[in-house]
Amino acid sequence: MKLSKYILEIIVFVCGAIVMIFELVGSRVLGPYFGTSTFVWTSLIGVILGSLSLGYYFGGKLADKNPNFRNLSLIILFSSISIGFTILIKDCLLDNLQTNILIASIFSSIILFAPANFFLGMVSPYAAKLKLENLNTSGKTIGNLYALSTAGSIIGTFLSGFYLIPHFGTNKLLIILSLILVTISLITYNNKNIKLKLFILFSVIISLFTNYGFTYLSKQSEFIDIDTTYNRIWIYNRIDTKTQRFVKTMGINNENHSSMFLDSDELVNEYTKYYNLAKHFNPNFKNTLMFGGAGYSYPKNFLANYPDARIDIVEIDPMITELAKKYFKLEENKRLTIFHEDGRVFLNRTKKKYDVIFGDAFSSHYSLPYQLTTKEAVQKKYNILNDNGIVILNIISAIDGEKGKFLRAEYATYKSLFPQVYLFPVTTQNNSKVVQNIILVALKSKIEQGFTNTNQELNDYLQHLWKKEIANDMPILTDDFAPVDYYISKLFN
Repeated sequence: MKLSKYILEIIVFVCGAIVMIFELVGSRVLGPYFGTSTFVWTSLIGVILGSLSLGYYFGGKLADKNPNFRNLSLIILFSSISIGFTILIKDCLLDNLQTNILIASIFSSIILFAPANFFLGMVSPYAAKLKLENLNTSGKTIGNLYALSTAGSIIGTFLSGFYLIPHFGTNKLLIILSLILVTISLITYNNKNIKLKLFILFSVIISLFTNYGFTYLSKQSEFIDIDTTYNRIWIYNRIDTKTQRFVKTMGINNENHSSMFLDSDELVNEYTKYYNLAKHFNPNFKNTLMFGGAGYSYPKNFLANYPDARIDIVEIDPMITELAKKYFKLEENKRLTIFHEDGRVFLNRTKKKYDVIFGDAFSSHYSLPYQLTTKEAVQKKYNILNDNGIVILNIISAIDGEKGKFLRAEYATYKSLFPQVYLFPVTTQNNSKVVQNIILVALKSKIEQGFTNTNQELNDYLQHLWKKEIANDMPILTDDFAPVDYYISKLFN
């Protein structure tokens, strides 16, 4: 069998795989700047599909004029250069896009991902023209090539999601894709000695994918940039503007999910201190549950301050836990149990009962995972609470106006099940238009509560109780209708 006979099939397959790998890597490129909401994914997928369509169209037109392997080689080379262009400008471009997320995600997707996908889209129709030998079998030939391209995309999807992204990270994987396309371009340019050139191609791929220099847990750099199966994570030191002290921060998709003082064990983020309201509303709590681990700042504080209580943590990303152990002083503790799974999945299956449920899970840019916000999820929380149980949930929002839509929808959802629901704005309790951390406290008990405490710290937090009316103008969130990302997008208008 002559491998040169099947060179076009190989090219189409590999390019199809690269299209999907590039798309999935694209979500990690945009994630640290815009999050990974449905708006970002919609922009990315829409732009890529649009650029591929243009590539199919112009690739077919170009193929009809003067089809030859050298032109195909140039098309592939241009796709490689475009990915290289993405590598060079992405951080500078995204750093300077401080506008509406919807507009910014579409614009950046066009600049960063459209050129490469346009050229990759040209490959299949151009290869089909080169492959056609007679019109009687043209349908079969074209169908085979597009089937191979799709098969490559399927392989690329699984390969990138399950292995490449978490093992190589964003930047290294983009370099790998660019180098593979350069190698394919060289092979395509001169079809002689095809066996040797294919051997070189596969050697390049294998050497890149097994290069131990591509370690993704750097031990030396003060700035850690890591891609996990679920997130892109940045770990870095900074100066806390409030205290002027050094803190270590874990940013997940460009959001400060956890911070730790380098010189003490006290809590950095003010809102996390409000979780201690559990002591006021349910003084005798023993078993607690928390959604969201990140750097495990509050769980560490909890274990230190409540020696008679236990805490279970639901953190979807096991790599985050490993990073917390490595960089945020998280240690094994018999009163700490960690579950690495989706929060809703945990709610669906758990039979345990709790006194307190803490909520600090975010999916992207202030957005809670929608599956944890709905009436069905809140009902499950209600069911696993003991009679005096409470939920303490962190939400980033305003209270009134467009920027308070999600908060009011979530408040209405909890009010539909819990007899008592209260809000505690963290930054200011006088301005309903300010976007800030707002602590929602839902009580399973119908017994009326007081809002003073002999503990001065708790009393200070209780004084942040929101006493004004909360507009009942938003629908209850359900599994069928939960436009969480849409409501959250109003924060940036």
